[in-house]
Amino acid sequence: MFVDSHCHLDFPELIENEAAVLALMADKGVTHALCVSVKLETLPGIIGLAERHANLFASVGVHPDNADCEEPDEARLLELAAHPKVVAIGETGLDYYWHKDAPEWQRARFRTHIRAARRCRKPLIIHTRDSAADTLRLMREEGAGEPGGVMHCFTETREVAEQALDLGFYISFSGIVSFKTAESLREVARFVPADRLLVETDAPYLTPVPFRGKTNQPAYVRHVAEAVANARGESLEAIAEITTRNFFQLFKDAKPS
Repeated sequence: MFVDSHCHLDFPELIENEAAVLALMADKGVTHALCVSVKLETLPGIIGLAERHANLFASVGVHPDNADCEEPDEARLLELAAHPKVVAIGETGLDYYWHKDAPEWQRARFRTHIRAARRCRKPLIIHTRDSAADTLRLMREEGAGEPGGVMHCFTETREVAEQALDLGFYISFSGIVSFKTAESLREVARFVPADRLLVETDAPYLTPVPFRGKTNQPAYVRHVAEAVANARGESLEAIAEITTRNFFQLFKDAKPS
């Protein structure tokens, strides 16, 4: 069986076809998925999904790209994280691709999420783009290794992966690992220890080969796993078993149904 460790089932492209998306997910052996929050205004929809379906889980957080939205403080994150279906804090982190001025508000928000994760003892889901050095620096300064977490949709270098691993983090690969141009990322996939490996779709984005051009969905996570398995010279069954075990090891509040 497979687990999609990061998707956005509440986004319009997927929630409008909720029954069909979940049916195909089941048909392809994807037993569980983590629906990740990007802003607090849409969190009720994510919580609703997780409440309707025993095999779906939720996170709470505000994506670093989102500026025009509710800005959470620690107390607000802790209040929302107390819901029994919330298993993680995030997605949070830094993104200097869209915010090239490296705004201080983004770094302050990231620190708030890390502090909340430490207090509620739930793992972090971290996004980093064109910001690896600052992301790792803030993780160290704020003690992100205490709650641990995952570097989601990893596209950085082996050196960045090594530093994240040293902090106790997991590394998650998305459909990008299946792209023809992603050999350097497949090298990282070969490097990551088996007990720190996760797979995800980031649906509805980053659709893996052979479905590029279509809307991504959790059912396609098996193709991400296949690309990782091929890169590592391991069987698809082995990667499915490893990444499923790792998911429930990291997200301890997610209970297999």
